[in-house]
Amino acid sequence: MTVPTQPQPALARRLRTPDAVVIGLGSMIGAGVFVALAPAAEAAGSGLLLGLVLAGLVAWCNATSSAQLAAEYPSSGGSYYYGRQRLGEWPGFLAGWGFVVGKTASCAAMAVTFATYAVPADRWVQRVVAAAAVVALTVVNLRGITRTARLTRLLVSVTLLVLAIWTVAVVASGHLDSDRLKLSGLSTYGVLQSAGLLFFAFAGYARIATLGEEVVEPERTIPRAVVVALLAAFVVYAVVAVVALAGAGADALAATATPLAHVASVVGADWATPVVRVGAAVASLGSLLGLLAGVGRTGLAMAREGDLPRTLASVDPRHQVPDRAQLVLAALVVVLVLIADLRGVIGFSSFGVLLYYAVANAAAYTQEPAHRRWPRPVQVLGLVGCLVLVATLPWTSVVAGLAVFAAGVVARVLAKRARVSR
Repeated sequence: MTVPTQPQPALARRLRTPDAVVIGLGSMIGAGVFVALAPAAEAAGSGLLLGLVLAGLVAWCNATSSAQLAAEYPSSGGSYYYGRQRLGEWPGFLAGWGFVVGKTASCAAMAVTFATYAVPADRWVQRVVAAAAVVALTVVNLRGITRTARLTRLLVSVTLLVLAIWTVAVVASGHLDSDRLKLSGLSTYGVLQSAGLLFFAFAGYARIATLGEEVVEPERTIPRAVVVALLAAFVVYAVVAVVALAGAGADALAATATPLAHVASVVGADWATPVVRVGAAVASLGSLLGLLAGVGRTGLAMAREGDLPRTLASVDPRHQVPDRAQLVLAALVVVLVLIADLRGVIGFSSFGVLLYYAVANAAAYTQEPAHRRWPRPVQVLGLVGCLVLVATLPWTSVVAGLAVFAAGVVARVLAKRARVSR
């Protein structure tokens, strides 16, 4: 392992269990619930319900592995740090690289999703608004992790209220038909692909683990917060998916980029459409806030080990947050927002994050009995599940993901050679 040449400043432990749960929920019950059902329905039809259960099962395995590791290694970086500690430099690097690249793209997608719902205007106006949102939330993150938790709590509360109003509106419309929930003409590949796409929505519990250096009593807080947040998010997604399918059917969900708003229109509850737009905008901000915090902490951990430029290992002495990593991340996201085509980012993000969790499961498998909270078969199931879901993602996502991973490997090899030759 590369040893830093000087001691690195630590982050402050300020988050308790409710704060950690809220940050996890803010990252999971975000824009994914408003958009992910559409590609999942296109892939599997009503079989997306099976895909949701499978995604939830793999997510649970990954979450328990992450929680088990975070209790032993309460430091920033999540699976990047765990992979280095348990498996070696390269597995750790691949986990961190997949997370940073995939989630940076997700940050840009969440910012654009917010602007699309919040500002029905010209595309470039929306992009400028999205960039402004990134800057504003970065300022919040730079003011300290407790500010991040407070704002996330507000955003999560509004999102849950909006989803409750939408659910009541669709159920009360009288248009629910249980026949639309019947599983027919299922394709195994389609169900697996829908699970991989829906996993995009569950991956937010990683934020709790990546904040491990800022959690009070991490050995107790992180395992509890991860499991509570994941179970709560799964219940919300299951209710929304069942109501959406029973209300409009899989074909209607697959034919739109705004499935919940479309369902409200189909069942005659047009009055709920503006409410859904507000909810989607707020949820996107919640996801973006959690993503920026999580990616910044992983970037900090990678910089401490030299896998990213060491200048990014800076910690603000007053607010005790990774200031340079957050600022560089914000700059990259703003550039992506302004110039990139972000269609298909769900599959690309799922590719990177599934491999990130594959490393987490492998690392948790190697832990000694004294640090083990769940049996090894859980980690085996999680590892196999991650690899299967990666293989069944849309081929364009797989190709793009492999290309980005290859670029990261080449860059790291060249950087290591340059350091040796000095």
